[in-house]
Amino acid sequence: MGNGGLAARVRKLAFGISPSEADFTRRGFHWRDSKARDHIERIGRTAIDGFNLALEETRPDRLSPRLAEVDREFWGYAFEGAAMALTVLDNLTPWRRDRVRDFLNGPGAAHVEIVHIGIGFALGRLRRNVERVLPQFDRLFGWLIVDGYGFHEGYYHWARYAGGRAGGGSFSPAARRAFDQGLGRSLWFIQGADVQVIATAISEFPSQRRADLWSGVGIACAYAGGVERNAIEALRQAAGPFQADLAGSASFAAKARQRAGNPTAHTDMACKVLCGKSAEQAAALTDEALQNLPAGGPVPAYELWRRLVRARYETADSPAARGIA
Repeated sequence: MGNGGLAARVRKLAFGISPSEADFTRRGFHWRDSKARDHIERIGRTAIDGFNLALEETRPDRLSPRLAEVDREFWGYAFEGAAMALTVLDNLTPWRRDRVRDFLNGPGAAHVEIVHIGIGFALGRLRRNVERVLPQFDRLFGWLIVDGYGFHEGYYHWARYAGGRAGGGSFSPAARRAFDQGLGRSLWFIQGADVQVIATAISEFPSQRRADLWSGVGIACAYAGGVERNAIEALRQAAGPFQADLAGSASFAAKARQRAGNPTAHTDMACKVLCGKSAEQAAALTDEALQNLPAGGPVPAYELWRRLVRARYETADSPAARGIA
């Protein structure tokens, strides 16, 4: 065994994650629909596989083809897991700290949203201050690091946050919103995509936090999927006054899949129900909102981008505003 193989083996022994970490029984997650459970568990295992692959091979040009071996629908999760592993290595092996940046500037660029989320998830695992690292990353997508941190907290520590009992740390208002979006996204996973349980969980939070929680659910519904159309219709109805938050976030999910070249039927279906548009049309709204986005100002660019997309679904004749698929 060469030095490279030995180093990879040591990294896997030190940092590797067991696929059983994605198991609903082990995690104590709620589920009602076995199909949704199987789908969500597969997502978790794919992310773990990506994590462990990146421990074996840290060079982006060699890692990317191995990540792309998974089914196209699940590509993003393999890349997310890889970003998590590279972030862990960057933080715990001080002789090199540029692995995840090389990955992001290379094959990870097509999955820019979910790679940043993976970075945040890893920083949550390491208990790092995520807001402190934001200046090192993109002014738009860097905020998804905070989203990833929020997802980590929900996925592993939901009991701490249920009912709004904890906020997740000392965050700026913009970071709090991104954190809550990630926390809401975790609900799709830990509650097995059960619409009524998710709606009840969000209703127990202070009213000012619910829009961002619903936004996270919308991302998970449109990007991850795992349910039939009737469940998505029920989700739209359960969101009540937050339907525009679901629609806006579904648009971002559609754009993420479009950018990565792995569109899915479930993303298109979710957009048609939540946005009243196809996935391609919903993704186009995010591009339109991005044009002429101010470079500076009191509101961070990512938050302003979210607001502009959401506003497209708040007009009186909007399908999302009227609850019409």
